[in-house]
Amino acid sequence: MSQEETASPQVEPEDVEVSAGESELEVLRAERDELRDKFMRVLADAENSRKRAERDRKEAEMYGGTRLARDLLPVYDNLNRAIQAIPEESREASAALIEGVELTLRELTNVMTKHGVTPVSPAVGDLFDPQLHQAMFEAPLPGTKAGQIIQVMTEGFLLHDRLLRPAQVGVSSNVG
Repeated sequence: MSQEETASPQVEPEDVEVSAGESELEVLRAERDELRDKFMRVLADAENSRKRAERDRKEAEMYGGTRLARDLLPVYDNLNRAIQAIPEESREASAALIEGVELTLRELTNVMTKHGVTPVSPAVGDLFDPQLHQAMFEAPLPGTKAGQIIQVMTEGFLLHDRLLRPAQVGVSSNVG
């Protein structure tokens, strides 16, 4: 054997450059993939933030007047009580006053409805719904079933789909 055959194969300088170039290319590809992943995550975060801000804006628009609406409910109740408190014998003599109070109540109701406030008006005989009603008392009443509304003290109100104030009711406690 000649000396050339027994010697270990020599690595040519250009072969080293190719493997260093391939290694550098792999590093750049890995870096590119990492940056692409980070970019996609940042993009997703930005989209989520945009959606959350839009949802918050809509919610503020729909429910931002909750405190004001709650503060107006006693005015509504008092106008209703004023109309109900007038005795029958005085109604004719107080017709103009009654009409003025009724018009004020109607205008208040229209404004509240325009802004998404709607009444929850249960009737005697309806079933008690704890999502919409607040039981103020429970009493047995002949001819009723347990859980039926036997008296309505005040109307409740919804602001769009949220309960603003439950209707205050009396509920039958009959067991059969």
